[in-house]
Amino acid sequence: MPTTFTILLVDDDPEIADILTRVSIKSFPEARFIHVRHFADAVKYLDNLNGLGPNVVLLDIHLQTEPSGFEFLTLMRNHPIGCLVPIIILTATSTKTLALEAYNRGATAFTVKPFTYHDWKTYVDQLRLYWFETATIPRLYFR
Repeated sequence: MPTTFTILLVDDDPEIADILTRVSIKSFPEARFIHVRHFADAVKYLDNLNGLGPNVVLLDIHLQTEPSGFEFLTLMRNHPIGCLVPIIILTATSTKTLALEAYNRGATAFTVKPFTYHDWKTYVDQLRLYWFETATIPRLYFR
């Protein structure tokens, strides 16, 4: 197994990045989060990426600035290499309509943001168990 697991977090709430980082220290020490808060920052990260890309993307669909997370999802799915990266929607709002749109646009999974520290720990434990220990994810090189 690799010693690091890079997770691109696209979320406008810095508290989400903070809690994921804190929980991961013990629950997922291999995780290295790259946090961007806006669509434009996510696109800039992708455009400037030269080398190993993220193993997984955690994407909030409700970004405070336009375009939305859905637009970044579409951009990733149309990218020649980004289309291969698992994209997990991480949102505070869960409706069948949003989930359907996410899957129609190519999301790998649709998840709801936990509320308590304990729930975040469980979320990160499951993230590690499936995406780091169980699933085989190709190492993708961006240029």
